[in-house]
Amino acid sequence: MTDAQQEPYGPGPYGQGPYPGGPYPGGGYPGGAGQPGYGPYPPPYGYGGYGYPAQPGTNTMAILALVFAFIFAPVAIVLGVLARKQIRRTGEQGMGLATAGLVCGIVFTVLTAIWFIVVITIFASVANHIHDENGTSAVVFAARAYFGL
Repeated sequence: MTDAQQEPYGPGPYGQGPYPGGPYPGGGYPGGAGQPGYGPYPPPYGYGGYGYPAQPGTNTMAILALVFAFIFAPVAIVLGVLARKQIRRTGEQGMGLATAGLVCGIVFTVLTAIWFIVVITIFASVANHIHDENGTSAVVFAARAYFGL
C-alpha cells in the first residue's frame, strides 16, 4: 500500500479501523469486560460436564455370536437370537453383528450336517463293497485288523 492511498477509516492495529484496540483505551469495553450480555464460552465437548450423550456400547453377545459362527455354529445360533432380543430391549449397538452371527451359524450348521450325511453315506457304501475272502464286512475286517485277530 502506498502513502497516497489512505484507508477510508484510518489505521488500526492490523491496518483496519480507526482505533487500535477498540473505542475505549486498552481495547474492549470499560472495566475490561467482554461483550455485554454474554458469558464465557462453554468448554469444548467432553470437558466440564458438557458433551455428547454417551453412546450405548456394542452388545457382547452379538460379538460372540459372530465369533462362534466360525468355531461352533450351533452356539452362534443361540447367541445370535439372544443378542437380537437384548439389543431390541436395551438399544445397544450390534444388531448387524448379531444377525451376521445368526445367519452364519445357521449356514455353517446346515453345511456341517450335509457334510456328515455325505461322509456317512460314502463310508457305508464303501464298507458294503469291501469283503475279505470269507465274505465278512469291512467293519468286521477293520475290527480284526485293529485288535490283531
